[in-house]
Amino acid sequence: MQVVVARIGRAHGIKGEVTVEVRTDEPELRLAPGAELATDPAGTGPLTIESGRVHSGRLLLRFAGVHDRTAAEALRNTLLIAEVDPAELPDDPEEFYDHQLVGLDVVTADGTALGSIAEVAHLPGQDLLIVARTGGGEALIPFVSEIVPDIDLDAGRAVVNPPPGLLDGGDET
Repeated sequence: MQVVVARIGRAHGIKGEVTVEVRTDEPELRLAPGAELATDPAGTGPLTIESGRVHSGRLLLRFAGVHDRTAAEALRNTLLIAEVDPAELPDDPEEFYDHQLVGLDVVTADGTALGSIAEVAHLPGQDLLIVARTGGGEALIPFVSEIVPDIDLDAGRAVVNPPPGLLDGGDET
């Protein structure tokens, strides 16, 4: 299974480094030197990570064969894609891959069915579960432990404890 792990940003300096927007909870594994990643658009890759470092809170990567600013700038907005075994689980039992969450039934703590997870949106502030509502429309549920206290992969469900107003009105279509 292919998973997007980062998006290449702008060039940094003149020696081929680029900033990256990390889209994985395991950058030390997925974006390590020597990792070969597929790309979108496909014609840009595959790319092999030559080196990486953190500078002012941002991850900088250098790829094999990319040694100047012009070549680095040509990679801007390219998605980096890793091959992940669908059966692989994150080391932390409180973390999940998107493909594990999509399709889970969503119920409230009292057992009321709300729908199923259609997508996981990764926003700068927090992740959101996009839930396709049983009666139509969708709900955006912040993926934080106070609101989503239980994910049971074996039972195929996510239990939510929405605060008042979260599921009312404007979030349905």
